[in-house]
Amino acid sequence: MVVSYFVLGNNAVTNRYIERRYQFPVQAWSTLFSIVMFPGIRAKEITHLFPRPQNTISRAISLLATRGLIRHQTSTTDGREKRLFATPAGEELLDEIRAISVQRQDELFSPLTDAERETFFTLARKIANGPKLLESDAMPSDVATGKERNTA
Repeated sequence: MVVSYFVLGNNAVTNRYIERRYQFPVQAWSTLFSIVMFPGIRAKEITHLFPRPQNTISRAISLLATRGLIRHQTSTTDGREKRLFATPAGEELLDEIRAISVQRQDELFSPLTDAERETFFTLARKIANGPKLLESDAMPSDVATGKERNTA
């Protein structure tokens, strides 16, 4: 539970700051992050990176577009499909948020020595790249459906 505790604590601080400083919710900056990191991404692909409902991502995209931080471009292969790209203003804003996030990370991990930080990040990357980050045998996704699990 300690990992959940400090992740939730950090998210509370970060989300509150971003909401107040930039007047948009966390899903807007995570959507902007996705668009900057993966130019031409589609809205439905963002839901795979940040598991949020499609309508939440759609509202974030609308907000970012209204503020001139992203632009839509029709796909060259499918006229119904919209690809998303950051504008220079969107890239600049994300750079600013990322710089602040690095400062926050330094602050959060300040109790650790440099060697402890390196060990922590090495282990965290190992977990992040592991097979069970987004799936669980202990907490199966089919519980809410009431379907029987096949444990054979």
